Amino acid sequence: MQDINKLLIENILPSHVAAKFLNPSRPVDELYAYLHENVCVMFASIPNYKEFWGQWDRSRKLECLRLLNEIVCEFDKLLSKPKFSSIEKIKTVSSTYMAAAGLNEQELADTCVCHFRIIVVRTAYRNVTIMVDFAMALSGILEKLNADSFQNFELRVGMSCGPLVAGVIGAQKPQYDIWGNTVNLASRMDTYGEPRKIHVGFKFKTSYILSS
Repeated sequence: MQDINKLLIENILPSHVAAKFLNPSRPVDELYAYLHENVCVMFASIPNYKEFWGQWDRSRKLECLRLLNEIVCEFDKLLSKPKFSSIEKIKTVSSTYMAAAGLNEQELADTCVCHFRIIVVRTAYRNVTIMVDFAMALSGILEKLNADSFQNFELRVGMSCGPLVAGVIGAQKPQYDIWGNTVNLASRMDTYGEPRKIHVGFKFKTSYILSS
């Protein structure tokens, strides 16, 4: 039973969070919440999936859902690649895929104050760069699935980098999530953005084009 519980916890929580929950000395009702400074948050949506869903009658909805599941599963496979090891999938909401880079950063406790800002900027830039590469990879996967399924789904991406709070809510059914203005800005960049583009709400970049 302990092995089963361990497997379940590791499947629903990031590895660095699961390790804390599996600690036998941890109080059951202890709140898990951490403030992070340089996390890049991404919302990747397929805005025309809703239109695709609406085209079919009730008997075909299962096929629509099966196709969305295939897309999400292919997106998930990218997370196992070493270059994307710093990215955590947060959740999916309908046809929107939410992820974040930099949630498992080691604390900079030994960093000299005079070098702190330089390291912060470099860390933020690295997280944004990794997430942009991830978004480009998502776009490539979607293009391939479009060709295989004769669809024309488009990816629209919004990102933001900055401070946020990450934590786990619930005890019987714990859910890991992130909160803060950085998350809200990334969501707005996606919602009000253009299809086939990556929109970055960050001070040194504004937009990347997904296709030439």
